[in-house]
Amino acid sequence: MKPAFYARPTLDVTADLIGKVLVHDGRGRRTAGVIVEVEAYIGEDDPACHAAPGPTRRNAPLYGPPGRAYVYLNYGLHYLVNAVTEPVGSPAAVLIRALEPLEGIELMARRRKKHRVLFPRDRAEITPGVFFDLCRGPGNLTVAMAIGPRHNGADLWKGKLRIEDRGITPPALAWSRRIGIRVGVEQPWRCTWRGHAAISGGRSPRRV
Repeated sequence: MKPAFYARPTLDVTADLIGKVLVHDGRGRRTAGVIVEVEAYIGEDDPACHAAPGPTRRNAPLYGPPGRAYVYLNYGLHYLVNAVTEPVGSPAAVLIRALEPLEGIELMARRRKKHRVLFPRDRAEITPGVFFDLCRGPGNLTVAMAIGPRHNGADLWKGKLRIEDRGITPPALAWSRRIGIRVGVEQPWRCTWRGHAAISGGRSPRRV
């Protein structure tokens, strides 16, 4: 999608990202997954948003052009990938929390060190539970897709890391409170493909 897709109110973008496809072409190898869970972080008034302290070197991408990636190291463990939203100067982004693996599944499994479990020698079929676990959670999906600090600021409408519209439409969405944070937990800004097996954490009963 072009930058205009992202240059809109963040909650609108949040809902519209469900069903889109995150793609990474790296060294001639492609991985891709359908976005099934996201969370919105909006402005300096949102205590859970990295823009809460005001502009810093770390959060500079949040204040920049919409449609770019904001990638950061979370608790020194995993990189997380976000799509920057709203016009320049209005810091906001959507965190991509979970994917349904679509392409490059064996490569994802190797990166997650689950290849022997997902593709056992004595079975031809993919193990369903492990399959949906490959990109369940924002840290797991970046490992599976080899997304890291070099992608911070990347254009998400072109290049090796991008988000595509392949005409996939979820039957229903669910909204709930954000998870994995300590502040701003009252905001119902987590959006999921209702009931999808790859969703992380709990599932919301509220549907739209």
